Amino acid sequence: MAASAGSQQAFFDLHCHTSFSFDSLARPRDQVRAAAARGLTHLAITDHDRIDGALDARDHAPAGLTVIVGEEVKTADGDLICLFLERPLPAGLPAAETIAAAREQGGLVGVPHPFDRYRNSLLREARLASIVPLVDWVETWNARIVGRNGNEQAALFALEHGLPGVAVSDAHSTLEVGVAYNGVRGADPSTAAGLLAALGRHEIITGRASYFVRGLTPIAKGINRARGNGRIQPIERP
Repeated sequence: MAASAGSQQAFFDLHCHTSFSFDSLARPRDQVRAAAARGLTHLAITDHDRIDGALDARDHAPAGLTVIVGEEVKTADGDLICLFLERPLPAGLPAAETIAAAREQGGLVGVPHPFDRYRNSLLREARLASIVPLVDWVETWNARIVGRNGNEQAALFALEHGLPGVAVSDAHSTLEVGVAYNGVRGADPSTAAGLLAALGRHEIITGRASYFVRGLTPIAKGINRARGNGRIQPIERP
């Protein structure tokens, strides 16, 4: 992976966590350094239900790396990835309301790990397919999905519904950043419009997180819980 300013080639990973998430111990500055060292030009920091880690990562981004401020939002219907945010989106709203709130900020919305039965995945129930016209992409390769079936189902779903698919690392550690990513020539994903222009003409580069690395996640949860960094609770609906 080697970016060239002359060729306008970009390499982007749209799903990455830091120690601001309840299930990661990786500092924002370490995640962006790892991304730059591996040749990424764009990295979306998408901590669970908050954006302060993304803002911190943006402040520490090395030259040549653009940090996209994002959030993995736990909606009432499952998780969503929302990018190009200026303010955090609250957890617990219906998916359609969360998408509308992201759009109000000029943001884009993707569906993470849609058929992963071990996580809070959005499209496990057919009735939720009604939000498909409201989103911009589907993760068709998530490096943390156990087994191949979840990614294969996601790729088929994206194809059937005419949605772009992306590859993501879903990194929770510095070892995972950029293990799966996307490459595009002649488009700049630094803005919402630029990313939309890149989607559909990009190349997907797949890779997998090791089982050892994934095994660190429960340890990170326990340490963060002891530090008082638990998962943000959804808002209570009246």
